[in-house]
Amino acid sequence: MGLSASQIPEPPKKDLPLWDVKLGEVPKWVGRRDISPTGVYFAFKRAELKFHNKYVHVKRGGIAPYAMMLTGYCIISYIWSYDHLKHDMLRKHH
Repeated sequence: MGLSASQIPEPPKKDLPLWDVKLGEVPKWVGRRDISPTGVYFAFKRAELKFHNKYVHVKRGGIAPYAMMLTGYCIISYIWSYDHLKHDMLRKHH
């Protein structure tokens, strides 16, 4: 007496996550996203909430989420200062 696959309603196209969107539908999907400053703000808040629910707020949490954030910070800092570091590497010291 269960529902068959054809009877299950599809979620609205706007609410589909990116991995459920077909390649040809990606431009339309991006066009339906809210790209206003508040929309972007709430998207980052949702991502932060998902990260905390998956890695931080667990029964046996460890150092892994903090190590990932520290590693990400180090990589971003290196990228931001790469031009300055590259200039120092190319300079002749004598």
